[in-house]
Amino acid sequence: MTLTLQVPDANGALVRYTLRNRTPVSLPAQKVAFNRIVYSAAHVVANPRAAIDPWLQCAVDWDQTIAYRRHLWSLGLGVAEAMDTAQRGMGLDWPTSLELIGRSLDAAQDVPGAVLAAGCGTDHLELDNVKTIDQVIAGYEEQMQAIEKLGGRLIVMASRALARVARSPADYERVYDRILSQARQPVILHWLGDMFDPALKGYWGSADHATAMDTAIGIINAHPSKVDGIKISLLSKEKEIAMRRRLPSTGGIDGQGVRMYTGDDFNYAELIAGDGFGGASVHAKSDALLGIFDAIAPAASAALAELAQGRPESFQAILGPTVPLSRHIFAAPTRYYKTGIVFMAWLNGHQSHFTMVGGQQSTRSLVHLSEVFRLADAAGVLQQPDLAVHRMRLLCALHGIEN
Repeated sequence: MTLTLQVPDANGALVRYTLRNRTPVSLPAQKVAFNRIVYSAAHVVANPRAAIDPWLQCAVDWDQTIAYRRHLWSLGLGVAEAMDTAQRGMGLDWPTSLELIGRSLDAAQDVPGAVLAAGCGTDHLELDNVKTIDQVIAGYEEQMQAIEKLGGRLIVMASRALARVARSPADYERVYDRILSQARQPVILHWLGDMFDPALKGYWGSADHATAMDTAIGIINAHPSKVDGIKISLLSKEKEIAMRRRLPSTGGIDGQGVRMYTGDDFNYAELIAGDGFGGASVHAKSDALLGIFDAIAPAASAALAELAQGRPESFQAILGPTVPLSRHIFAAPTRYYKTGIVFMAWLNGHQSHFTMVGGQQSTRSLVHLSEVFRLADAAGVLQQPDLAVHRMRLLCALHGIEN
């Protein structure tokens, strides 16, 4: 099969493109234990044959969705379930999220060493009806109890409802003090920047990130034994490093300190590698909870294996070329990055269609997706090049471009 096709360039003009990387990133012959804790936030696969109104209702292909979790576990990656990568709050409602969490926890029982944590939020609340902090607390508690009843560990997601009704940092302190004091196991907190969700602007009580960070650090310092770590998604390595160095050196899930889980899909390679500040402490580097790892899972696994074996140059050689791809997938409007994630899963044969919950496949243009295709080729993350080209031709044909 010829691997040349016509695709639009950045200006929409048709150009001929030939795949330049026929050999995808390969995995080590034997599994290697990573020296970072790594979660991939996982996407959901829609059911395109469901008789629903896709903008209003949610239908999931459970078989393909759970199969993708098994794929991530097989590569040594943990699964961060029912997060924003799974279109939480952008098509995936709370009842379906809870079913997803339950099905994934069941599947994890069959996979030795499978790691899973699940998003706990307040997205079942009708925002217009939320008037008080007590309602936000009750919303968190409802989801917390439902997830813990299933045996799940919690990722405490940022709350649109809290951002809406909070009037000061003290309101955030009150909510998180209440939630953390009740958690059965140490949780992962999540600071999701407004570039991912405009409704979260001013989270932690201030639009100034330095002031907001003070509040978040204060909450963590008050409950170090109840916080495994914090994932921050601000797309700023400077802010992440500054916060990482301030996290408590006691507490956390293993007593060695509260961890920083990078959510920086622009700078993850260097943040995971670390800067050596603090020596061998958990604050010398970032662990990871990343949406982009869904799209580049084999490369992430291979790179982490190299890092664990003391080969940082090989780690960078594998993971570094994926960064331009990630930066493009997460380009503004960043909240639509899920489209690129699902597109990659389709190109790589992990699902049979390019259809998303809520019809979200329409949020990115053919020009954008064509660049995803080219950058994925350059990064060596098209696992089946022939299939990827075939499917790219199908997508082009749907947009009036015959190959």
